[in-house]
Amino acid sequence: MRGAVRIENVRKTYGAVTALERVSLEVQPGEFLTLLGPSGCGKTTLLRLIAGFEAPDEGRILISGRDVSALPPYERPVNTVFQHYALFPHRTVAGNVAFGLEARGLSRRDVEAKVSRVLETVRLTDLGGRGVDQLSGGQRQRVALARALVLEPEVLLLDEPMAALDVKLRQQMQLEVKNLQERLQTTFLFVTHDQDEALVMSDRIAVVNQGRLEQVDTTEALYERPRSRFTADFLGVRNILEVAVESVEGGRVLLLLGETHRFLANDDGGFRPGSRAIVGLRPERLWLEGERNENLLAGTLEDEIYLGDRTEWQVRVGPELLRVAESAGQGRERRRGEPVVVRFRPEAVLRLDP
Repeated sequence: MRGAVRIENVRKTYGAVTALERVSLEVQPGEFLTLLGPSGCGKTTLLRLIAGFEAPDEGRILISGRDVSALPPYERPVNTVFQHYALFPHRTVAGNVAFGLEARGLSRRDVEAKVSRVLETVRLTDLGGRGVDQLSGGQRQRVALARALVLEPEVLLLDEPMAALDVKLRQQMQLEVKNLQERLQTTFLFVTHDQDEALVMSDRIAVVNQGRLEQVDTTEALYERPRSRFTADFLGVRNILEVAVESVEGGRVLLLLGETHRFLANDDGGFRPGSRAIVGLRPERLWLEGERNENLLAGTLEDEIYLGDRTEWQVRVGPELLRVAESAGQGRERRRGEPVVVRFRPEAVLRLDP
């Protein structure tokens, strides 16, 4: 129960703007859960409600089984790491980490012991006497983590703490933070708008859209089986198509794209003959070369997007532009305007709720 978070039917408005609309969510003790969504979707508002910086208009927030909805931040068993770290420039690394302990009135001996232990945990043992202005971005982030963790919170809240880091350092810190969380077994609630970051770090992801939870699932399930059009689009399903359902038989569905392009999908029980449907196809699960026993859609190359490790081709298929990903070295002799055949397996087709 220690470290469990339960959000019950929480609603939050700012004047005429509804930031959160009847949100309910459970976070398990020791879990790394990420709130993922675009700017303004309500994910940071939810984090601030859990921290106690805002109060819900309706609903309850429970931490470790205790209703904390009416408690101020300093009485909640949580701590927060902010995007800009908010470190004290006039204090050393050790002084920053010690601040919360000193405010609680601990003895100097106890403070030093706890600070030493947490600096070792975040791999800053030799930097305790250094000023924070002498640190790299990654080191500053570790100081912010240490300052939060030294108070032994039951839940650690992280509000886009890697947003200011460059790409290479950000990728390194993602692994460091995840490994740290696994060692400590502390509940982490992490806010980001970066889908790759969420997939790398999380046990589960809660996708937030316009103040509501679109889908909450494990990283693998969310990637492989996004349920809604919004979730699929936000998690990189670049090809989202409206199709007609022509038939459903023997576990397979025959779909019509435009007026002449037909392909098969696996039946998940949600297709109805004679109806319209929305389906998604990931670029990396389409090919311009392959076996003839796949779905085949004739098209024309319209554009090339070179991304270093891969190339994404835009292929005109009837009324749609499909994006098809090929790894580096494949298809470098292709030219705009040439006819191609897009191939994919029926199981690559994702049925999406509107």
